[in-house]
Amino acid sequence: MAPALAIAGTTAVGIGAFAPALPQTSTRIQWANSNWGQRPADPLDAIATPAALDRDQPLFREGDSADNVFEVTSGIIRVFKLLPDGRRQIIGFLETGDFLGLSFNENYLYTAEAVTPASVRRFSRRRLDALIDENQEVRRRLMAITANELLTAQDQMVLLGRKTAKEKLCTFLMNLSRKAARRGLNATRISMPMGRADIADYLGLTIETVSRTITCLKTAGLIRLLENHKVELADAESIAELADAA
Repeated sequence: MAPALAIAGTTAVGIGAFAPALPQTSTRIQWANSNWGQRPADPLDAIATPAALDRDQPLFREGDSADNVFEVTSGIIRVFKLLPDGRRQIIGFLETGDFLGLSFNENYLYTAEAVTPASVRRFSRRRLDALIDENQEVRRRLMAITANELLTAQDQMVLLGRKTAKEKLCTFLMNLSRKAARRGLNATRISMPMGRADIADYLGLTIETVSRTITCLKTAGLIRLLENHKVELADAESIAELADAA
């Protein structure tokens, strides 16, 4: 079993610590007092603690006390539930900017594990609740995230219940493409670091069906499999049509 989450240290080091010594006659730039190049302050920064995860390391497990909320800052995290017969149903793959643990339950309803090496920001639920009460911007932001989670859950129900294997896989590819586009990345050469077992458990298929469907799309010229877990959408229009067929 993977070790528990390791919380990273947060040693503050000023930029001057890395600057070469200057003669006393030189005029030094006052970096500490300059706002040049800085992003707008995020109210969540004040209550955030960074944490790092190795591949396949759990962030939390289903049934653990839901004392914290997390935001993904790098890498990919899968969230899943174990069915009574031991099978795994992956609910989603979360990337940079996604939140986990926003529900009001006392315990986490699913398990979260890193697909790749990942990093997160951890927020104490108690401190986050206090910030939500006093900061309207944070309240609106988290309400929008919660509403989006509901829409995603509805899409997942359609994906599992009404689509063929080919339509499911095309929907999965288009979702990855849209996420890449929102982050300013190449939307036709997408990263797919999750294994076929993960994809199968997300789409409600067998590993063999996923492999066969990928081969089918490749043979039809719709996709190309590249190195480093990359997939090129060679015919994105046809993939989108298949994704929207149901």
